[in-house]
Amino acid sequence: MIDDHQLSELIGRARDRDPAAYDRIIDAYGPRLHGYLYRLTGSREDAEDLLQEVFLRVVRTIDDYNHDGRFSAWMFRIATNLVRDRARRAGRAPRIARLSGGSSDDDRDAVSWLPATGDDEAPDAPMILAEDVDAMQQALTRLSEPEREVIMMRHFGDLTFAEISDAMGTPLGTTLARGHRALAKLRTWLGAADAESASPAT
Repeated sequence: MIDDHQLSELIGRARDRDPAAYDRIIDAYGPRLHGYLYRLTGSREDAEDLLQEVFLRVVRTIDDYNHDGRFSAWMFRIATNLVRDRARRAGRAPRIARLSGGSSDDDRDAVSWLPATGDDEAPDAPMILAEDVDAMQQALTRLSEPEREVIMMRHFGDLTFAEISDAMGTPLGTTLARGHRALAKLRTWLGAADAESASPAT
């Protein structure tokens, strides 16, 4: 983990084109970015290509970055824009990486989750393991692009809602509303899927 003082030093060294500083930044942020990119693209190859593009963009634009404690958000904004650009050029629907709960480095303990019950929980309310991974897969693809990005940044990028707001260039209230809306939709869709699977065959 890099504290703010270390990060400020690394950014200064990166601006001086110190390769070791870039290596340290990649080591610190690469895994989170790769996990986020992989979840959004559904392809390890695409995620790796995009991760390289992210860090190339960082190298090219580091001099323009005004360090104000939002470095993670800045990099995730770059990553998000690259994913959007690639998807639009390809003209394809979103592909979410399979949430299998496997042993991959990109898999987290809560790779499939369902919002806790109750209408007044925060948009980062604790998640519980969902039984039907396939239903979660389908539900994630049904979210709007901004809603899906909020969910992915929060739960696979480990960003705070303030950081997500910075990364998406939206007010914090908008980001929180998208999180609430996305979780409400997931709860509804997954609840419907559970009810359908529990219905007796006719």
